[in-house]
Amino acid sequence: MVNVCIFVRLLFYCMMMANFECRTAEAAGLLQSLIRIPSLSREEAAAADFLQRFIEAQGVATGRKGNNVWCFGPAFSARKPTVLLNSHIDTVKPSAGWQRDPFCPTEMNGRLYGLGSNDAGASVVSLLYAFMALCRREQPYNLIFLASCEEEVSGLNGIESVLPELPPVSFAVVGEPTGMQLAVAEKGLMVLDVTVSGKAGHAARDEGENAIYKSLRDMEWFRDHCFERVSPLLGPVKMSVTQINAGTQHNVTPDRCTFVVDVRSNELYSNEALFDIIGRHVSGEVKARSFRLNSSCISEEHPFVRKAVLSGRKTFGSPTLSDQALMPFPSVKMGPGDSSRSHTADEYILVKEIEEAIGMYIGLLDGLRV
Repeated sequence: MVNVCIFVRLLFYCMMMANFECRTAEAAGLLQSLIRIPSLSREEAAAADFLQRFIEAQGVATGRKGNNVWCFGPAFSARKPTVLLNSHIDTVKPSAGWQRDPFCPTEMNGRLYGLGSNDAGASVVSLLYAFMALCRREQPYNLIFLASCEEEVSGLNGIESVLPELPPVSFAVVGEPTGMQLAVAEKGLMVLDVTVSGKAGHAARDEGENAIYKSLRDMEWFRDHCFERVSPLLGPVKMSVTQINAGTQHNVTPDRCTFVVDVRSNELYSNEALFDIIGRHVSGEVKARSFRLNSSCISEEHPFVRKAVLSGRKTFGSPTLSDQALMPFPSVKMGPGDSSRSHTADEYILVKEIEEAIGMYIGLLDGLRV
């Protein structure tokens, strides 16, 4: 029986490799089609329509909510755990430095240029083609592919709105450009609005209470404070004052100063816990825009992580945010491309990176027991 199972698995891989070059070309062609369709955050409808039609043309039924599109693998069973393959179809706005048309895909010397090619179109098509390949034979888990929207703006109509529509998920692979290495932890985000009050007066007579000067003490605390718990993967919690606004005119002592703080949490603190600590140390009124985007972390003993490490993949902690922050289940961030190319002019992906990603996703997920 063992020899038969090995033979069947080898036959499966041989069939995969026989069609691999064609599969890579098809995936790259699908990515080019997606690049041609502008899909800025909250404006993804046309791209979602196209991708939904493409999936259904492969004979796979789809689900849709807003601009999110998903599909289930065959023979879905409540007795099996469920694995989610997810990446996003939205992009940032093209920067001013583009030398090419960002919506006209161009392939040159193995590079495919276009807005969203690296972040995260290559992950979308690689995960989709891996999904279709894995569905050709029964897996010990249920499989869902989800192309979500509003990731770049952490929007309420993105993945957070879809998860209640899906069966419980046991594990997820989130496609983002990581060079196909494993982000096993990711920093969270909390944005704070701080208001410090003073008293207006005539600046020439040194009247009033200057809210800017009062704010300096709070800003210095944000700059200098070190939280006790430091993550071995993500390092310390990082706080940065990034915006400030005060004053009405040059000769009036400002009675109000507001500033914005960007807080990047590690997995050792929830955003709510950080907010409570901050509120005890600063004099200004502090309001959090949201507590939604917490840090995430997965055990390095997870079967997927162990299998990936044995295959030569490296683990790391990611300072950048993704939809992992909205997933209340174990996940890894792993995808083709390089994060340094994201949101840059003349963004590109290497076609060979798509080929590598499809093969690696299949190799790591085929037969995986989660």
